[in-house]
Amino acid sequence: MSHKIIVIEDDKKISAMLRRGLTYEGFDVITAENGRKGLLMVLEEIPDLVILDVMMPGIDGLEVCRRLRKEGNIPILMVTARDTVEDRVRGLETGADDYLVKPFAFEELVARVKALLRRAKGDETKDRLQFADLILDLNSRTAFRGKRSIELSTTEFDLLSFFMNHPQRVLTRELIMEKVWGFDHEGESNVLEVYVGYLRRKLEEQGESRLIHTVRGAGYVMKE
Repeated sequence: MSHKIIVIEDDKKISAMLRRGLTYEGFDVITAENGRKGLLMVLEEIPDLVILDVMMPGIDGLEVCRRLRKEGNIPILMVTARDTVEDRVRGLETGADDYLVKPFAFEELVARVKALLRRAKGDETKDRLQFADLILDLNSRTAFRGKRSIELSTTEFDLLSFFMNHPQRVLTRELIMEKVWGFDHEGESNVLEVYVGYLRRKLEEQGESRLIHTVRGAGYVMKE
């Protein structure tokens, strides 16, 4: 499956060039022409990497980067015409993973994108996920709420791991169905609601606080 990249860039020529080039390289590319649209798109699409311009009207790239960092650890490659040391430091301090100065060679951008994706994939090889007092052991495929062990079915595990990989984000019903059950799922229409119910009963069996919350009209979010 190809990696999904969101390009947040207000220069239409650069945006189109990046979309064409990265698509040719085998990536699934989506573009946003300003920071506000880019933020909404990232939360909805949950990409594997974001290419982010700094100098944009309205919400600039630095503010977008700060907000994205509060939402999770999506790799961010910042691109800008600002080339002073102070500018680079400011970009990295806001949470960017790498910083590329315009004009740049497209081949260098692709190399940096691939390096960031390899680094992110390495992070995913960890053997457990944790949110609040909930731990998911990826080797035994078992959950722990505090010291209490919770056995999970295959589908329960897949669903819970998807929530735990994207904490504090509102995940739409359609996105969850696509990622956990796949495009070709033809089962009961309320299968997601049923499995969320299963997880809640298991995670809250001894009166623990709810971690998987319903967002009316939107989907679900894992939060304390």
